[in-house]
Amino acid sequence: MYGEPALPQDFEALPYANPEAPIGGSLVEATVGSFDSLNPWVRKGNVPWQLRYVIGESLMGRTLDEPFTLYGVLAESIEVGPNRDWVEFTLNPAAEFQDGSPVTVEDVIWSFETLGTEGHGRYAGFWSQVESIEETGERSVRLTFSEENPELPLLAGLRPILKKAQWEGVDFAETGGTDIVPIVSSPYIIGDFEPGRYLELERNPDYWGWDIPFRRGTYNLDSYRIEFFGDETAAFEAFKTGEVTFTREFNVARWESNYDFPRVESGEVTKETFTHSRPSGMTGFVMNTRREPFEDWRVRQAMIELWNFEFINETMTGAQQPRITSYFSNSPLGMTPGTPAEGTVAELLEPFAEELYPGALEGYALPVSDGTERNRPGVARALELMEEAGYTVQDGVMTGPDGEPFSFEILTQTGVTEQQAMVDIFEQAVEGIGIDVSVEQADSAQFTERTQEYEFDMTYYRVGLSLSPGNEQYLYFGSEQAETGGRNAMGVASPAVDAMIDELLNAESQDNFYAAAKALDRALMAGRYVIPIYQWNNTYIAYNAELAHPDRIPLFGDWPGWLPDVWWSEAAAAE
Repeated sequence: MYGEPALPQDFEALPYANPEAPIGGSLVEATVGSFDSLNPWVRKGNVPWQLRYVIGESLMGRTLDEPFTLYGVLAESIEVGPNRDWVEFTLNPAAEFQDGSPVTVEDVIWSFETLGTEGHGRYAGFWSQVESIEETGERSVRLTFSEENPELPLLAGLRPILKKAQWEGVDFAETGGTDIVPIVSSPYIIGDFEPGRYLELERNPDYWGWDIPFRRGTYNLDSYRIEFFGDETAAFEAFKTGEVTFTREFNVARWESNYDFPRVESGEVTKETFTHSRPSGMTGFVMNTRREPFEDWRVRQAMIELWNFEFINETMTGAQQPRITSYFSNSPLGMTPGTPAEGTVAELLEPFAEELYPGALEGYALPVSDGTERNRPGVARALELMEEAGYTVQDGVMTGPDGEPFSFEILTQTGVTEQQAMVDIFEQAVEGIGIDVSVEQADSAQFTERTQEYEFDMTYYRVGLSLSPGNEQYLYFGSEQAETGGRNAMGVASPAVDAMIDELLNAESQDNFYAAAKALDRALMAGRYVIPIYQWNNTYIAYNAELAHPDRIPLFGDWPGWLPDVWWSEAAAAE
């Protein structure tokens, strides 16, 4: 995107991979929830989140060290138009699916068209900017774009390529089940599985691309197995007994107090902590602005005041994890909380000054409570805001301008105990000012369906953001996604936000790109859509001692593309 790739054309392997890694062994990871589908490319069904990162090979691959650089995978070579208005890929002649059939231009064209029109909503935005796709040679295909967007050639390189013949005669959009096991060209293929219980991905020894630079030293484990559990407690117990061999910990207090069981003390388990340099993204409880209680920013700010982060953080983590202060915390893309917009950032936002929420230009920062359970200053400020929004407390009940009591529901996922513990503390604070709040738990399938269809008042929310934010920002925050169902959980429909995403995509320099990201960050934070919780700038992982990874941790750290990709088993080396 900017400048030149860090790796030369004849690079041997990714710098955080080990081309000498032994082959064999297995890794077992736990996931809380369930699954009923093996098709990660459609909206229907509940799919293991890991699946779309491990199967469904693309023309190019993203390196975890360079946010805006891709390297060839299915594509042997790439040519881009002088104004980035088209991109042409030439397929590697060796590329084939797991059944031995070649990956063809016909498969590529069908995949782009089908995913763009019948696939998951994440693919529709890109396809709407494609003017044409055509075969230009026996192994080459060209996409011409209808809009000026310098990121489009990169996005084209990341679309999964599927086997056309497998999906003929079926309604692709309705294949969100387990009857059809995808035939893929990737190093791992789907092996044994039982819906809701486990899924095993197996290394394909006949994979076509073991010798391409992007793949050397990757997918060394013979088996990557995902076990599903009803709650976090059961998942952790499975790790303690050895049924699960890898786990991530997201709570510092638990990391310091719960990892002293026999397998750790005997040396069977390795504990590891390291940092990463990717943005925090946004994690917290999102408010659905499509619904009347939360369409008013003052009500949303009142909820943020009542959250009492300092007390919750002390209770949950011993106050050891910093709060998320922006969508791009922990990166150069994030705004500086509480400071006014300056320079290019201010110039980008100024045309929208009348519509932006208070603080976008002047500076917005999350409230800091006194740390006590009662949080008197926060409660007082929340009451002031509710009054400004037309609400009054009558006989102990928060009553709206229409004379009706103010009530709302918080949707949580069954088995995620940390979410529930935080909500319990928040619930008491909200009820303390006369608001009737109910908490409903849903299993993973129901939770996914309801959040995707925007059927909630407030719910747990997580959006991961990278150092190369681009077109996917439309999916998360774009006006077109506000009512269609998908990832825009808060329902933001803001011309200012849309314009900042446009600026992000069309930035002609890295400085302008940073400014657009900071401006977008300001517009979103001032919108008060989410009650942020803590960020995870440190990674805490524990795993069986025979498992290993290269010492060099990539810029993105523990991110899709790192595990299981560059891991191996020392036990396999000893065999």
